[in-house]
Amino acid sequence: MTAAPRPVRLRRVMSTPGLVLFGLAAILPLTVFTTYGVVAKTTESHVPAAYFVTSVAMLFTAITYASLVAAFPHAGSAYFYARRAFGAHVGFLTGWTLMLDYLLLPLINYLAIGIYFNAEFTSVPAWLFSLCGIAVVTALVVVGITIVKNINLVLVVTQLAFAVVFVGLAFSHAVRHPERSLLQPFYDFGLQPGQLFAGAAILALSFLGFDTISTLSEEARNPRIAVPRAIVITTVVCGVLFVMISGAAQLFIPDDRDITDPDAAAFQIMSLAAGRWLEVFFLVAYLAGCFGAAIAAQVGVTRILYAMGRDGVLPRKVFGILSARFNTPVGATVFVAVISLSALVADLATIATLISFGALAAFSLVNLAAVKHFAIDAKQARGVKGVLVYAISPLLGFALTMWLWLNLSAPALITGTCWVAVGLIYLAGLTRLFRRQPPEVQFDPPPARSDDLQIA
Repeated sequence: MTAAPRPVRLRRVMSTPGLVLFGLAAILPLTVFTTYGVVAKTTESHVPAAYFVTSVAMLFTAITYASLVAAFPHAGSAYFYARRAFGAHVGFLTGWTLMLDYLLLPLINYLAIGIYFNAEFTSVPAWLFSLCGIAVVTALVVVGITIVKNINLVLVVTQLAFAVVFVGLAFSHAVRHPERSLLQPFYDFGLQPGQLFAGAAILALSFLGFDTISTLSEEARNPRIAVPRAIVITTVVCGVLFVMISGAAQLFIPDDRDITDPDAAAFQIMSLAAGRWLEVFFLVAYLAGCFGAAIAAQVGVTRILYAMGRDGVLPRKVFGILSARFNTPVGATVFVAVISLSALVADLATIATLISFGALAAFSLVNLAAVKHFAIDAKQARGVKGVLVYAISPLLGFALTMWLWLNLSAPALITGTCWVAVGLIYLAGLTRLFRRQPPEVQFDPPPARSDDLQIA
């Protein structure tokens, strides 16, 4: 008699420290240097101030996510919360909008890998380095979450070590140059609010990672406690790091007009800070971070695609099957790798603003979903704590994220709106012109069936 096939399920191996490491790897502590030159030009040398604005907005949204994850420890993230609060159609469009930045997050890291490797090895084209990065990360994601968790530890520690050295060099530089104002990066008479918020809107992509933690609820131990705690810790730590690192960088180039190449401004900063040895140290730490962020981003989006495929929103034979050998969604992983091939021809500034479009739009709806669920439906906004946590905090998060969203560039708003329109058309076809409910995506897995198995 043939034994029943062993159920293939995602493994619950992630504790709070592991989730924080995953979040830090997804956010990439050295992501400051990915968009530093672009934002310095946008804000006219007020990058730390822009990071502070974005950090405040993201902290309110992180608190909202933490509250919702504690109430609903599911892996659906913004999709699940919007669907529960506003219905299936709004939930689908929220997930579709957020999918824009989930799909592009791995891409922007592969793009950065190509840019910075090419800056060091100019005879090799950037696209070749990007292609190698896609191949390596895709292989690691297929192997599984346990190996990803162990790699994240090494990659995050490498970045934090560089951050400590870099901030120390900046402090020494400030001591030797007392004429450099420590206040100027945050405020001066030339600061224009419109430019500041435009820069802060771009920087929203720097924080994408705390929400990715919520996609691992079915791979976390005690998700009602571990996931909310990891979300808030990750957001606070990264906000502090971003402000410190960007402030340190601006001590070396206080005037954005002196930046020669906005896409690769980091090498110019490192050269001024300490010369060749710091350039090499930065390259190692930054590229380690890019690989870690690409791994985390690809893991997050493949889990979402897997759930959508498993429940019939996307083709099940491609997206909804786990590998019997690795217990990972191989089809979804390969699909993300194919999308990421756009890194071979993409433009950094364009991808950055498109990612921010999807993230800020979805974050706004998550904040409204929290108000709808906790304050209106569950009537938990009682007493000082209840009003602060379930009403005021998410409303502030909504206002701040919407304000940042409206400050994105016109091309980003137009392109993002086209993406939403495509989702609306797909939804209309899926629901026969909205006459029926779209399939519900269950991010927590149903009981395993024998046809869930596929030999890798």
